[in-house]
Amino acid sequence: MAQERLIRKYANRRLYDTSGSRHVTLDDLRQLVVAGEKIKVVDDKSGEDLTRSVLLQIIADQEQFGSPVLPSEVLEMIIRCSGGPMQALLSRYLEQAFTTMVRQQEAMQAEMAKALQMPFAPLNELARQNVQMWEQMQAATRAAFGVAPADKTASPAPDAQPAGGDKKGR
Repeated sequence: MAQERLIRKYANRRLYDTSGSRHVTLDDLRQLVVAGEKIKVVDDKSGEDLTRSVLLQIIADQEQFGSPVLPSEVLEMIIRCSGGPMQALLSRYLEQAFTTMVRQQEAMQAEMAKALQMPFAPLNELARQNVQMWEQMQAATRAAFGVAPADKTASPAPDAQPAGGDKKGR
């Protein structure tokens, strides 16, 4: 499992990435998470784990200022299930649904990468099938008209003279 990046949150609300030795924004943390990094945000003085609240803040900012992922109806359902007997079930369901979605996305990306490495493979197979069908059609046509198949291995004799004369055309 990947090691967590430690982010310290100071009293002035600034965030400091200890791995990168620099101050970061919520958008920087969002980009780290999107890239697959695990982060852990802790309060600088108390050491309290603030990861969940910072991740929720990133989602809230994205929902408010970016393109929303969670429609109001879904947010209302989450609120209705919170604190009730369905909360644990909802948490497991959402985790499994997102895990499945990520696996499917990874599989789709792998297939796309494979297709981009060999973009003409399907066309090559189609061309081979077309040539095979053409040869079958030619053989059927020859058979229908009683024409002997052409011998592909036969070649004209190198010193063959044209009909009606010698090499000089006499």
